[in-house]
This record gives sequence, C-alpha cells and structure tokens, in this order.
Amino acid sequence: MEGMIHKGTQVIFTERLILRRFTLADTAPAFENWMSDEKVTPFLTWQPYTKLSAARGTLARWISAYDNDEFYLWAITLKDDALPIGSIDARIIDEKAGYMRIGYCLGSKWWGQGIMTEALRAVIKFLFDEVRASRIEARHAPANPASGEVMKKCGMRYEATLKNAAWCNIGVYDTIIYSVLRTDNTADGD
Repeated sequence: MEGMIHKGTQVIFTERLILRRFTLADTAPAFENWMSDEKVTPFLTWQPYTKLSAARGTLARWISAYDNDEFYLWAITLKDDALPIGSIDARIIDEKAGYMRIGYCLGSKWWGQGIMTEALRAVIKFLFDEVRASRIEARHAPANPASGEVMKKCGMRYEATLKNAAWCNIGVYDTIIYSVLRTDNTADGD
C-alpha cells in the first residue's frame, strides 16, 4: 500500500475561488466576514470573535503551522477580490490508512451560493490526487443539514450517526458522518 505524500497547503484554483494560505493581511476581512459572524458558530466549538486581536492571534498560529507539510488549512477567497470569506481544513486521522477529516466554515453572507461545495470538491480532489489520501470524511450536526447537503454534492456518502459523540456551541449532539474513498472516484460530484 502506498503512503500519503504530504505537500502542505498549496494554492488551489477553481472556477470562482482561490484557496490559499492565510496571511496576517487577512486579519480584518477574516474577522468581519466570518470569525465574528454569530450565524457561523452555533455548530462550531469556538464563540464568535469580539476582538480583532483574537483573529490576529488565530491567523498567526495558522501561519506558523504552514511550515509543517502535514498542515492543510486554506482561506476560501473569491477570485474577484481575494479576500477570505471562510476556511477549510483537512486533518490526518490515520497516516497509515490515508484517512483524513475535513472541516469548514463560511461567512453567512455567502451561504446558498455553492461556494462551499466548490471549495470542498477542490480540496477532496487535491487530497486524493496530490496527497494520495485513501479516505476522506466530514461530519455535521443533525440540526445543520445544509452541511450534509454540501457533502453529498461532493460525492460523499452517509456512513453513520454516532450518538452523543460531539460537542459544539449548541451542546452535545449526534454527529453524522459522510465519507468518500479514493477508489470511489466520485470526488467530482454527480
């Protein structure tokens, strides 16, 4: 079995988006576009930021982590202005199995426009084609079905619901797991 080939966070271009590394210049737009957006955080584990300095500190930690080729975190930006409107990351769950988990968030102003589907599809393709991941999963809370719809549109399939298996700002919840395998050849969607 071949192993993963870590390349770190590389720039990815899609029809409407540029997925790229964060810079400190992204602090104000990241804060304004989603980090302080109360609509974004109910299903996340952090509270909306109330101070720009908190966003700066988070971005500084992310930027320093880019030195690690096993760190995958992209700013989601529109090609039109290249300002960050959200983030998408992938974490290694099991290196030997080639198993990774993706998480994402997007400012509410950009919901319902297919932006997250476009970003997720591109990251799945990158992780399969470039990093050689074998399995990619994502999870969502039952009260957030729109996130599950994004996963389905990207070729991910329902796998399981784990009862009381996760915590976010709404409390302990059942977590719904979707996954796709490199051998499924479905990352381009239906």
